[in-house]
Amino acid sequence: MEAGGLEWLLVPVQQLVSWGAAGAMVFGGVVPYIPQYRDIRRTQNAEGFSTYVCLVLLVANILRILFWFGRHFESPLLWQSIIMIITMLLMLKLCTEVRVSNELNIKRRSFAAADSKDEEIKAPPKRSYLDFDLNYFWHWSKFTDYVQCVLTFTGVTGYITYLWLDSSLFVETLGFLAVFTEAMLGVPQLYRNYQNRSTEGMSVKMVLMWTSGDTFKTVYFILNQAPFQFSICGLLQVFVDIAILLQVYLYSYYPQKPVPHTAHPASTKAL
Repeated sequence: MEAGGLEWLLVPVQQLVSWGAAGAMVFGGVVPYIPQYRDIRRTQNAEGFSTYVCLVLLVANILRILFWFGRHFESPLLWQSIIMIITMLLMLKLCTEVRVSNELNIKRRSFAAADSKDEEIKAPPKRSYLDFDLNYFWHWSKFTDYVQCVLTFTGVTGYITYLWLDSSLFVETLGFLAVFTEAMLGVPQLYRNYQNRSTEGMSVKMVLMWTSGDTFKTVYFILNQAPFQFSICGLLQVFVDIAILLQVYLYSYYPQKPVPHTAHPASTKAL
């Protein structure tokens, strides 16, 4: 009787834990971006956030969804990718609006400081996806340009996947590319910290959130027997996160002279 009563109690508890883990898996990945989004809205300054983070996550999650058509994995992982794509598009929309607005305000202030009546205030040059100018790739002036690029990438990769869906090698490679791309998300920040010999301007709180999230995600992959690509790249993500935290300790307690270098937006990952 006691065993039967205990089993009756454990079943719903296990179900709740399972639902909780699935919910954390679906929404946990976007949580670190909520304070980032609110901070950009509050300060109207997007300089601290690299839109290349959005690019990496959009590519990774689009590839992961395509991988699902070739090899079905757990639904929470599929929904996680959908939620992440929506979140990154919202981040891109906000960053683009803020950046374009700030560029125009800087021009206005420069003309006012010069006190020149002959000069005309001009809007910053429009940069469009359809210009096909690699110098301004992912630095466009309108959110719709980013959407066009994402749709083009999705269409091309989707068509290629449709043609090669019967190939096991292609499907497994697609899955590896999806999770490996996401696993490399922290590498630009790691390299930037190394170049600067400092972690100044980087949110340690955000790195801790990434580390805890990636650890939970990797354990989830292993326990639920997700495709091996997920587990391997999850471990790689945790390793990169820990390496960044080690940089925080090293450069805080043993400050080093920064190495002069030319800043480049591609080397920035906002955390």
